[in-house]
Amino acid sequence: MDKVVSKDGTELAYDVTGSGPGLVLVAGAFTGRAYFAEYAEALSSSFTVVAYDRRGRGDSGDTAPYAVEREWEDLDAVRSATDARFACAFSSGVMVLLQAGLPFEKQAIVEPPCRVEGAPPAPERYLERLQEYVAAGNPGGAAELFMVEAVGQPREVVEQIRQTPMWAGLEAMAPTLVYDALQMRDSAVPLELLASTAVPTLGLYSNASPEWLQRSVRETAAALPQGSVEGHDATFHTLPPETLARVLTDYFVSA
Repeated sequence: MDKVVSKDGTELAYDVTGSGPGLVLVAGAFTGRAYFAEYAEALSSSFTVVAYDRRGRGDSGDTAPYAVEREWEDLDAVRSATDARFACAFSSGVMVLLQAGLPFEKQAIVEPPCRVEGAPPAPERYLERLQEYVAAGNPGGAAELFMVEAVGQPREVVEQIRQTPMWAGLEAMAPTLVYDALQMRDSAVPLELLASTAVPTLGLYSNASPEWLQRSVRETAAALPQGSVEGHDATFHTLPPETLARVLTDYFVSA
């Protein structure tokens, strides 16, 4: 594990794996750098893979007060420390990458959860309720709100997860759900932001994902001046590490 200090003094933890041009992985909600272990292994033959804990997660710090711009500065600090040329962001982490507007040579985005036509409605007062749970010292309530109402997991499944050792880790990370909600803004496809994005960007989705999520990727890529999109076969709504490694190697290195 290495650390870099962001602009506001927050320490950010990151791991470096492999060799080749640098590739930063940007996590979505409820995930830290440990989530990327299998991805880093698959990508390591083509890239120097950089997986970092976004602020408030894992071994990274969390300096108050929070502002969305601090996470853009965090990503820039990691990029600068590692000389990374490329980036790949997942889910709500896509909005961190796109809003940061950093000079990567190319970037990839995996299933940004924008509320396009056909998407389930956003939970009522979602951000406000997350903030209320966190302020009340009830991270478990925030975690359940995200998992049941935002993601759509059955409540009985969440109750089962509550009884496992992993629940403590989810509660520890739950306050950062507020950060992801703020990064997502109104969850619409950010057309004005995308129109000003100069970096060539590849949108990726799994063919096993819900149609609305695939549509979100297609609409996001279509709004980018240098956007392209690919769907890939998978048995789950996340691309397997081997598939992602092949696709990113083709896009970043071989093209």
